[in-house]
Amino acid sequence: MQVVGYHSRVEDHAALLLADEGAVTVERLDPGTELTYALGERHCAGAVDGERHYACDGADAPYCPEHTSRWPCARCTGDCNKPIEACDEEHAVYLAVFAPDTVKVGVTRSWRLETRLREQGADRAAHLRTVADGRIARQIEADVATDLGDRVRVPTKVAGLHESVDEQFWSTLLDEYETLATYDFDYGLALTERPMAETLATGTVRGTKGRVAVLDNNGSTYAVDLRALVGYEVTDGGTDRDLQSSLGAFG
Repeated sequence: MQVVGYHSRVEDHAALLLADEGAVTVERLDPGTELTYALGERHCAGAVDGERHYACDGADAPYCPEHTSRWPCARCTGDCNKPIEACDEEHAVYLAVFAPDTVKVGVTRSWRLETRLREQGADRAAHLRTVADGRIARQIEADVATDLGDRVRVPTKVAGLHESVDEQFWSTLLDEYETLATYDFDYGLALTERPMAETLATGTVRGTKGRVAVLDNNGSTYAVDLRALVGYEVTDGGTDRDLQSSLGAFG
């Protein structure tokens, strides 16, 4: 069995996609779910088409060059001919804030705004503009990004999982931009200390925040980047690796 993908959000929670002999199953990561997978070798996750998986033995993980897809909008700044159909839909320009004081600008189709913010694990957000299409949105995003940036790496998000948004930072940010609406998200993690970053699939799911799953294991709490699991062969039985324990595990 192999981890061949993940969903940042399925309805309310994330999920892992597992493939076994060509069939794909969904392992929802609802709070309270017990995961008991041991990680084996890692290689290309191949391709998924609906409920079918096409395996690949390529050594590169999570995907080999043949199975690496390039999203045409990933680095777009609006200097394009709107290459995909979705470009012609109404778009929203937004600011996403991650605790305690990290912010990025982004764009998405208007109807996906709240979903997109949750997929990224934003703690607060502000809807700045609604525009006619994706090209205009990307042009605005590129302009705002010169001041704020348009990417936040997963380690930065993990570093603030146990914190709240700095209210002074948030207030100052809102004073600098006109907004159509603001958002405040709660992922129910109830963390009192920073979880340790690990790559594992054993433990009790406390919750998910974007593509990060928080697992409780043997008295310690771990933050797992779901993308880091993609490509691993897994077996039932739990991890047999020695994991770093948090100080709280000895209390």
